[in-house]
Amino acid sequence: MPPTEPTALDARDWIAGLEKGLSIIEAFDAAHTRLTATEAGLRCNMTRTAARRYLKTLAHLGYVGSDGKLFWLMPRILRLGHAYLESARLPRLVQPFLQRITAGTEEIAYLGVVDGDDTVFIARSDSHRHTSSGYLPGSRIQVQVTAAGLAVLASMDEAVMDQWLDTHELRSFTSYTIASKAALRQELIHFKRQGWAVSEQQLELNFRGIAVPLLDRNNVAHGAISVTMPINREVTDHALHRLLPVMQEAARNLRTLL
Repeated sequence: MPPTEPTALDARDWIAGLEKGLSIIEAFDAAHTRLTATEAGLRCNMTRTAARRYLKTLAHLGYVGSDGKLFWLMPRILRLGHAYLESARLPRLVQPFLQRITAGTEEIAYLGVVDGDDTVFIARSDSHRHTSSGYLPGSRIQVQVTAAGLAVLASMDEAVMDQWLDTHELRSFTSYTIASKAALRQELIHFKRQGWAVSEQQLELNFRGIAVPLLDRNNVAHGAISVTMPINREVTDHALHRLLPVMQEAARNLRTLL
């Protein structure tokens, strides 16, 4: 299913403790790899005592490590993400098509979806030529600098697109990054009209991404297929001519399956 806003929940069905426990897990990130109970509480808007109880429970379950003062995530936490990757219908459905793209182009193909600020890559093709390069399933990259993220945003209704732009901050990664909301909106409208997206040097210099949205029969985007490659290998027009037909064919074939 495509990404949706959280559904309404009857107060009788709401488990506050589960929400708070998940918020504690989400408090850890690249800038906050180790937290005290006080720091975790501040990031989750709860008291130190409450945060410590959740952290101690997570430590007991093996999801969090601790030296008595600091807390950090343990590898067991990966079970939560892998459960999605192994059980979700969309990655399994798209995987054979990613393989065909790679067979026809010799480029790694990805399936990406939008989750808040990020494009999350949830599947990729296997390639013997690129055994250790590219994004791994589970990688999260800010939406605005990925072709897949741009393709998904461009497929939204303009009112939904504007709401996303109004509520998300844009970061600069290179001198080419589009960090202006007005300029990004203009690009998205252009991508909407042409039906595909390209991102050049937005995240890293000398890299290009090309993506096509995965639309169902109701024109709802469930994600995007993308390919990322070095720019210096070929000019943009040549890359588009070589890759777009194969990617668009995969998207057309998937349309009735989504």
